Amino acid sequence: MNPSIEREGFSERLQLALRNADYSPDSPTQLAREFNIRFEGRPITVHAARKWLVGEAIPTQEKLRTLAQWLGVPAEWLRFGGTETHTTVDAPGSPARFETADVKLIADLQRLDDHHQAIARDFIRMLVRMQRQK
Repeated sequence: MNPSIEREGFSERLQLALRNADYSPDSPTQLAREFNIRFEGRPITVHAARKWLVGEAIPTQEKLRTLAQWLGVPAEWLRFGGTETHTTVDAPGSPARFETADVKLIADLQRLDDHHQAIARDFIRMLVRMQRQK
């Protein structure tokens, strides 16, 4: 397949996945920020995000997996397209899609020492139990 056609196809699927996840497909700044919150490796630049959005580049496999997980789509579909569905259904036991605030909260929790992490977890469990009793 022609590399420029592959890049354009990836770009179209990325934009569709962003729209379906309620993110702007027109903001490389937002894409870079949201991606970098979730990616464990070296952060991407706004320029790199723009290249993904306009079909000038395709991310590495590792970055592609992070994008797919964040946006709730199969990595294979995001990269190659095809007849596979472009949205996933949250089945019981499947990993949840996190909003930005959730990701930041988890990152904050991980910065705490073990003692304070245990307190935070106990507090959250208590709140969940109280909510169920309503």
